[in-house]
Amino acid sequence: MKNVVFLSPNFPTNYWQFCRELKKNGMNVLGIGDQPYDELSQDLKENLTEYYKVSNLENYDEVYRGVAFLIFKYGPIDWLESNNEYWLEQDAKLRTAFHITSGFQESDMPRIKFKSGMKEFYQKAGIPTARYHMVDDFDGCMEFIKTVGWPVIVKPDNGVGASSTYKLKNNKQVKEFLKNWDRNISFIAEEYIDGLVETFDGITDSQGNILICTSHVMMESIMDTVNEGGDTAFYGQIVEGSDIKEVGSRVVKAFDAKQKFFHFEFFRLGKDKAGLGKKGDLVGLEVNMRAPGAYIPDMMNYSYNANVYDIFADMLIYDRCFIEPKQQYCIGYAGRRD
Repeated sequence: MKNVVFLSPNFPTNYWQFCRELKKNGMNVLGIGDQPYDELSQDLKENLTEYYKVSNLENYDEVYRGVAFLIFKYGPIDWLESNNEYWLEQDAKLRTAFHITSGFQESDMPRIKFKSGMKEFYQKAGIPTARYHMVDDFDGCMEFIKTVGWPVIVKPDNGVGASSTYKLKNNKQVKEFLKNWDRNISFIAEEYIDGLVETFDGITDSQGNILICTSHVMMESIMDTVNEGGDTAFYGQIVEGSDIKEVGSRVVKAFDAKQKFFHFEFFRLGKDKAGLGKKGDLVGLEVNMRAPGAYIPDMMNYSYNANVYDIFADMLIYDRCFIEPKQQYCIGYAGRRD
């Protein structure tokens, strides 16, 4: 029997479904998390072979000991996953430490976690990206702004979602940002792009072939939603024959995204932008080598009348998809802040 370690299986709350499909396919599903076992949902409990509780998932040594214990009890680990952006680096570090070769290793992190590192691979795919500057001092930032104009976006080079992402519109705001900037965190400044974010989401096999894919249009800027306490709304669109599928497929190849869920983000230009393209063109934003967030996996299920949790399990275990997915519906989502 093969073994899969699933980190943080309790969050996001819909991720217990990954555990269910892995178990249905005959896997030992070994969870590691920091929520007490008694507080786990019954659905999750029923689909774990064992649960190893740590006091803090951010404590690498504690999680390392948890993986070591599970290996001692169940034998070698075939896969270690969280499908969660927050834990990607820890996932990679653990795979490297325990010689789990089915997934990204520590050496892969710069190109998939650092926004500055992603740009090279977008360019490799022939897709333009926003000009950028690694934040240093006021003079350096102003020299960059002279080139690209106001406003500029600043965000952690290695960040999750729109956390600590700001739009700076004048000298005063630049000075204020630099005054409060935690120098232990590397920040990147990018030219502002007018347009909506469109995603390309899916699953690949071990050869990088796309087994299922979809796309979503964000109706508001995620940065504004976070910073201004706004609501969230987005909707799916049919990808077959679209430019987002053609462009997204090139990104899959450039990033060598194999045996993974992926979630890529692009800007659809709202107006012509010198050096980037014409209104309606796609510009690379960032890549995420994990399942798309929120309820997008469930939206994919409705869109295809399928089960992406099962497709993911089949991909890991059998390296194939046993159905021929056909996108049938466009699904919308709206969520109020509170």
